[in-house]
Amino acid sequence: MNEVDKARQDDFHVTGDSPDAGCSGSACWMVVVPGPFFGGFTYHHDHDTVGPAPRPGVRVRIPFGQSERVGVILEPVRDEAGQETRALIEVLDHEPLLDSDTLACLVWAAAYYHHPLGEVVFSALPAALRGERSLRVPALRLTADGRVALEEGRVRGSRQQDVLGMLATCPGKAPVAVSELPGASAPVRRRLVEQGWVDLDEITAPATWPPSTAVETPVGDTPPPVLNDEQRAAVTAVEEAGRVFSTWLIEGVTGSGKTEVYLALIEQALAAGLQVLVVVPEISLTPQLIDRFARRLTVRPAVLHSGLSDGERMAAWRAVAAGSASLVIGTRSAAFVPLARPGLIVVDEEHDAALKQQEGFLYHARDVLIWRARQMDIPILLGSATPSLESLRHAWEGRYRHLTLTQRASGAQMPAIHCLDIRAQPMEGGISPALMRAIERHLLDGGQVMLYLNRRGYAPSLVCHACGYVAGCPHCDAYLTWHREVNRLRCHHCGFEQAVPRECPSCHAPLSVRGMGTEQLEDVLAARFPGFGIVRLDRDATAGKGVLAESLARIARGEARLVVGTQMLVKGHDFPGVTLVGVISADQALFASDFRGPERFAQSLLQVAGRAGRAERPGEVLVQTHDPAHPVLTRLLSDGYAAVMAAELAEREQAELPPTRFAALVRADAPQADAVRAFLTEVAGTLRETHGEALSVWGPVPAPLGRRAGRFRYQLLILARIRSELHRALWHIDERVGSRRPGQRIRWSIDVDPIDLA
Repeated sequence: MNEVDKARQDDFHVTGDSPDAGCSGSACWMVVVPGPFFGGFTYHHDHDTVGPAPRPGVRVRIPFGQSERVGVILEPVRDEAGQETRALIEVLDHEPLLDSDTLACLVWAAAYYHHPLGEVVFSALPAALRGERSLRVPALRLTADGRVALEEGRVRGSRQQDVLGMLATCPGKAPVAVSELPGASAPVRRRLVEQGWVDLDEITAPATWPPSTAVETPVGDTPPPVLNDEQRAAVTAVEEAGRVFSTWLIEGVTGSGKTEVYLALIEQALAAGLQVLVVVPEISLTPQLIDRFARRLTVRPAVLHSGLSDGERMAAWRAVAAGSASLVIGTRSAAFVPLARPGLIVVDEEHDAALKQQEGFLYHARDVLIWRARQMDIPILLGSATPSLESLRHAWEGRYRHLTLTQRASGAQMPAIHCLDIRAQPMEGGISPALMRAIERHLLDGGQVMLYLNRRGYAPSLVCHACGYVAGCPHCDAYLTWHREVNRLRCHHCGFEQAVPRECPSCHAPLSVRGMGTEQLEDVLAARFPGFGIVRLDRDATAGKGVLAESLARIARGEARLVVGTQMLVKGHDFPGVTLVGVISADQALFASDFRGPERFAQSLLQVAGRAGRAERPGEVLVQTHDPAHPVLTRLLSDGYAAVMAAELAEREQAELPPTRFAALVRADAPQADAVRAFLTEVAGTLRETHGEALSVWGPVPAPLGRRAGRFRYQLLILARIRSELHRALWHIDERVGSRRPGQRIRWSIDVDPIDLA
C-alpha cells in the first residue's frame, strides 16, 4: 500500500454520515458552497416546493445569509431534534454531476490537503457549471397517435416524416433532444404538436462525443509498431497482473518508447469497453499526444485543460462523466473528472512539478490519481525517464511495481554528455568557443541544434556600473527583467512592468545589462548563423493562440534548425532532427537554494539531453559550467541517475527531509512583516507545546522571495516521522484558525507534501 493510500485508511476519519445514511423526519442534506468553510451546511427539503428529493452530487440553489448561493449536495444527514434548518430553494440538476466515487475522492482530498471542502468540490466542476447554468434542453416525445399516423402514411411533409421517423427508431418512449433531430425547426415542431403526434418535453442535454462541432482528425490510420523485448515485457507484466489496483512505475530512458507501452495497454482497456484517463503536466504536450493517440487508436480523445473555452471544456467533461468519451487526455485538473467505466489511469512525466497545484487548492494530481486508482480498483501507470525521488523510493521498497526500459526504441544510442569548463573563457553572448564550434559543425552537417537556458527575457537585470544601482521591482524582492522585444522591464513574480530608463535614476550614468535570457541568446545565434532559421520556445514567444503548435511544426519540418528555449524544451517533446543540445548554464540549477535542487538539476539535464540523437543521427550534449567538479554533476555523468537519487535519499534521511519525513509548509503573508511573523510564531509555539517531540517545527523564516506584490511572506516547515502526527498538527491549526481571519490582512495556507519551498 503506498503512503498516499495509507493516509486515507489510517490517518483520516472524515466526520459526518455516509452517503447512504438515513434521515429521520424530514429529509435533510449537507450542502457545500465555495468559501473558507471546512465543512458543509444543513438544509431541509420541502417536497411541495422543490419537488422530488435530490441526490448527492446535484447543484442546488440555497438561501445563504442575506443572499442566495449555488451549492452541491454532498450527502443526506440526520435531522437532529430541535435543529432549525432552512429549506432548499431549487434543485438545478435532475441527475448528479458528481458521482459517489468522485465525491468520496473530493472529501478525502479536502481532508488530506486541509483545504475548504466547498472549494475542493467546486474546483472539480467545469467553470460553466459552477453557477446556475441549466443543462435542460427542449425535447420531443412520439405519441401513440404519431406512431399510427406514421405507419398509415398520413404524414405529408418530408421534414415531419423525418422527425417522426427518427423518434420512432428510439428505444421505448424516451424523449429526444431537439438538437439531436435535424429538421426539427420551430414551425415543424409546432405543426407536430398541433396534430397531437408529439409532446414537448425537457431533458438533460445529451453528453455525446465527439461533438458535432469537433474538427475531424484521422482516427486509427497508424498501425502499431513492433515492440522491442523490454516494451513487450512491460506490457505483459501489467497484463498478467490483471485489471486490479496496482501502481506501476515505468522508468524508461528518453526515447525508449514509454508511450507505445501506454498505447498497447490503453488499446486493451478500450477493447474491453473501459475508459482511460491520461494526465500530462503541460498543455504544450497535449497536441502531440492527441494526434498520436487518435491515429493509433480507434477513438477520438476528449481533452481537458485550461486552454479550452468554457463550452469546450464542459462538453468534454460531461462526455467523460457520461461514458460517451472513452479516452480523455488532460492536465492536472483532469484528476477529478468523473469516470463512468474506469479501466486505466496513466500519468506521464510523473516527476514534473507542474502536476502540483501551486495556488489555491494545493493538491498533487499524481497522488490524487493513485488514491482514485485504488478506490476504483484499477491499475495506474506512472511514467518518466527521471522519476521523482518519492516514486523511486516506493519502487525500491516494493510499494510500486518497477519496470525499466533501458534502450531507445529506435535503436539509436543515448547521446554522449560532456562538460565544458567555461572558467576564464571568452564568451560570446553566453556561448563558449567550444560550444560555438560545435553548433557550427552540427548545422553544417545537417542537424538541428537546441540550446537550453531557463531564463526568459533579454537580460535578468539592468545595472549601473558607476554606482551599483540595479533595477528592482518596487513590490517584490526581485530584479526586473528587460524584455527587449517590447522594450519593457517586467517582474516575473507580480507582473509589474515599466518603461526602460534612459539612464541610471540614481547617478545618471549609462545603464547596461547583466546576465542573459532567451531573447538575447536568440539574437546572438541569429546574427552568428543567419539563414538557418530559429525558433524560441518560452512563455513569451508562445503566448499567442496557435503559436506553440506552429513553432513545433516548423521544428518538425526542419525549417528551424536552431531552437532556443526554457523549461518548455524538457517537457517530453520529440524532435528527431536534433543532434546537439547545449546547456548554456548548469550553475543556476546546481546551486539552487531548495533542498530539491540536486534532484531537479539531474531531471532537467537528462530530460533536455534526451532530445538529442533520437533518430538515425548520433546525438551530443554539451553542458557549460563554472564548476565541472561539482559532486552531483560528476556522479550523474559517471554513475547515472539512480546513483544520484540514492545519494540524495541518504542525504535527505540524514537531514530529516522528505521523502524520509512527512512534511507540510504553512505559508502566510501580509502587508506588514511584523504581523505575519507574529502570527506564524504563535502557531509554531502552539505546535511545539502541544505536539512536543512528535514534530520538528522549523521557523518561521522569511520565504526565499521575502516580499511579493507588496506583501511580506513567511513560512513554517513542519516535519514528522509519522503521517498521522503531521495531520493531527495540521488539524490543530485548522481548528485554531480555520475559516477565521487572523486579522491585520494576513493570508495563510497549508501546503501538504510541498515540492517548492519558494
